[in-house]
Amino acid sequence: MRHSYGARRVSEPLPIAVLVSGMGTNLQALLDTVHGREAEVVAVASSVAGAPALARAAERDVPTAVFARADFAERGARDAALAAWLEQHGARLVVLAGYMELLGEGFLARFPGAVINVHPSLLPAFPGLRAIEQALDYGVKVFGVTVHFVDAGVDSGAVIMQRALELPQASDADEVLAALRPLEHELLAQAVRLFARGALVADSTNPRRIALGADPG
Repeated sequence: MRHSYGARRVSEPLPIAVLVSGMGTNLQALLDTVHGREAEVVAVASSVAGAPALARAAERDVPTAVFARADFAERGARDAALAAWLEQHGARLVVLAGYMELLGEGFLARFPGAVINVHPSLLPAFPGLRAIEQALDYGVKVFGVTVHFVDAGVDSGAVIMQRALELPQASDADEVLAALRPLEHELLAQAVRLFARGALVADSTNPRRIALGADPG
């Protein structure tokens, strides 16, 4: 089984949408690396009005919109409006880059096998909110980053890429996050490149195992 864009072998950039809630450093990394090359960021949506990430998108003339939870009667309505807006802009891959909201099955059905997320832990360890704080509380010595496909669970989709970092003396969440940021930026861009090339393929015997093609760099 290939994911929804797996058969893509054309030279045009892959149109992607990025969902954000905060500063947008991962969005900036995508704008600085794959945007206008392997991919084209065609839309940026936020769950938070005034999020600095929106300004980063605007600086590159990328359309933006806000879909705040308080503006909709329930999550399904928000997800439907968000999905419709992304489809209107032609997005074929949705990238969660610090997006602090869950997406329901209705949204995921609109982008089957084409929603990915970056998470600051080595999943399946420490899913959900405050992942770094969870890891520090547990006393781990090795931290990491995971890029994974999104399913209806909480950080439970198939793993695309992971990278570990030894921080045996770590005690401060902000310091750990700062150390992990470069890994997030690198892995997220690599995952988008591979998706754009149709190089992410699920193993026919185990759909949770994703085979990776060569990264074009």
